[in-house]
Amino acid sequence: MKSVLVIGGGIAGIQSSLDLANRGYHIYLVEREPSIGGHMALLDKTFPTNDCSMCILAPKMNECNAHPNIDILSYSEVMDLSGNAGDFTARVQRKARYINEEKCTGCGDCTAKCPSKVPNEYNGNLDKRKSIFLPYPQAVPRVMTIDREHCIYLTKGKCGNCKKVCNAGAVDYEQKDTFVDLNVAAVIVATGFDMFDPTHMQEYGYGKYANVITAMEYERMICASGPTGGHLETAPDKEHPGKIAFIQCVGSRDLQHNPYCCSVCCMHAIKESILAREHYEDIKPYIFYTDLRAVGKGFEEYAVRGEKEYGIKYIRGRPGQITEDASTKTLTVWYDDTVNRKVKGLEVDMAVLCTSLIPAKGSDKLAAILDIELDEYGLYKSRDELTAPLDTRRPGVFIAGYCQSPKDIPESVAQGSGAAARATEVAGGAYI
Repeated sequence: MKSVLVIGGGIAGIQSSLDLANRGYHIYLVEREPSIGGHMALLDKTFPTNDCSMCILAPKMNECNAHPNIDILSYSEVMDLSGNAGDFTARVQRKARYINEEKCTGCGDCTAKCPSKVPNEYNGNLDKRKSIFLPYPQAVPRVMTIDREHCIYLTKGKCGNCKKVCNAGAVDYEQKDTFVDLNVAAVIVATGFDMFDPTHMQEYGYGKYANVITAMEYERMICASGPTGGHLETAPDKEHPGKIAFIQCVGSRDLQHNPYCCSVCCMHAIKESILAREHYEDIKPYIFYTDLRAVGKGFEEYAVRGEKEYGIKYIRGRPGQITEDASTKTLTVWYDDTVNRKVKGLEVDMAVLCTSLIPAKGSDKLAAILDIELDEYGLYKSRDELTAPLDTRRPGVFIAGYCQSPKDIPESVAQGSGAAARATEVAGGAYI
């Protein structure tokens, strides 16, 4: 049975893996994080249906974990790729979790006794996690991971509480990084994206004003599994906001940062506005937009529905500055009214920055390892955007999802299946 290497455990990589595995091929699914799922696992709902994101994703994650043809290599990275289409050898570094994966049950007893607390990157750093942790409740594989940079035992030789309370005997402080060589017929790259950090865009006050947050932080806040249990909270009283401003294109369509459109900004702002109204009927959402790009199936109807049924007010214009009242923490969004040609200010309780989605960290390094090209934006370059959008310049190496070009979840799933079909041709000896 031929094997295929899938790099990236987000929704595109998961779809590729399942398609190939169901056709009888053996899959090595490599993910650098402790759990597969990608950014979709951190969302509350998906547009334009407002279906529960995890309700869609979790069955696919569990199917990957249970499938006899799929080996999940989480907390791992590809370090080298040699050979040619049909006969590649990939070297994968498996980072030490300091946990025996076969023994760990994911019970969480160790987490309860860990004294070390660090910012929780899986909740947008809105709360803290322990040094031994599970990224989120539905993580796959359900195995704890010890953060080597913050573990008191690994850094100072003290504590050891997690090992003392682990009845399964899964904690192993002596574990080392290991390397495995995999023989595969084809490679699919689906490394997804990272979030643009708007800290240095001082005009918006992110990191300075407590009530200015990013869209991903908003997603974690309004999600029932997030740090606030699904409640929107503003400083200093922790009450829900009365008015929310969603500011589009922060870091995108901007010659100083990322000149491209990230594709999902308009729709997820509408979705987040609708979610705010579903949680609190008295909230007034405002969306500041460059132009609404509602090009997907049902997207235009979704935008109209948001205005008519949920009272979203669309304001065309990119705000130039956000200021704060030091005593009340109320924000004022200053913007150019392009209809009346006047500079206006809108007082709100919370501002959500819809930041650009950028190439995943390490994309340039992985491109060099795989000997494939990046485009001018740092995304993986197709051999030909029209005739071979999933192929790279290296035969047998394919790309899918946001790492190829900006796209939403349905498009990423479609490309995942497309890349799987191309990999099938290589593994079956019919590659052109």
